[in-house]
Amino acid sequence: MATLARTTLFTRSACLIPKSSSHSRAFATTPSTHDAPSSSSDTSTEPKDVPPLRLSKEQRAVLEEMIRVDQAGELGANWIYRGQYAVLGSDKKVGPLLEHMWEQEKHHLKVFDGIIAQHRVRPTALRPIWEMAGFALGAGTALLGKEAAMACTEAVETVIGGHYNDQLRELLKIDHPDIAELRKTVQQFRDDELEHLETALEHDAQKAPQHELLSNAIKQGCKAAIWISSKV
Repeated sequence: MATLARTTLFTRSACLIPKSSSHSRAFATTPSTHDAPSSSSDTSTEPKDVPPLRLSKEQRAVLEEMIRVDQAGELGANWIYRGQYAVLGSDKKVGPLLEHMWEQEKHHLKVFDGIIAQHRVRPTALRPIWEMAGFALGAGTALLGKEAAMACTEAVETVIGGHYNDQLRELLKIDHPDIAELRKTVQQFRDDELEHLETALEHDAQKAPQHELLSNAIKQGCKAAIWISSKV
């Protein structure tokens, strides 16, 4: 099953340039901007004080939707890990893993909060809902056990990894110098999310009770949240 999850994501993203790294994240499909988890603190992804993007009306609409969805997604991920850590943080094996992934999500959210302000993009109006839903999902799956918590991470990061790959394809179509930094940020964060996916698979995500049912439900919820955040 773990091989199937990796193969599916590879198939979705095969049109992008594969990474040259020999790291096991072979299905990540554009060159990685970092080689280790510690790079999540890399200041290269910090928002910079630049004027709003000078794009066509159509390009601007696409970029605003992308940025709004990504900020909402990182918000939700932050609260999922917050919920999981509240339940499993004291576990000597799983606690440090959750803390590491949560720290990366905190960094992602900080960067996208800055990008939202930098480019004057309207954030999602549903922030309180995504916070509550994220915490409930994280804590709820953690209460079902370590494997269920990891199954949640597997499902969420599968959807988000694919979502970021789709965005990278769209960003590659926009020939504009201001897009380069955003593309670099999305690419780096995509790599972080796929690292989380691998961590979940390596820590018995697919041994969770009713794994397929749980995973499919979470994936569908994530896809619905992405669509809603793009509009509201």
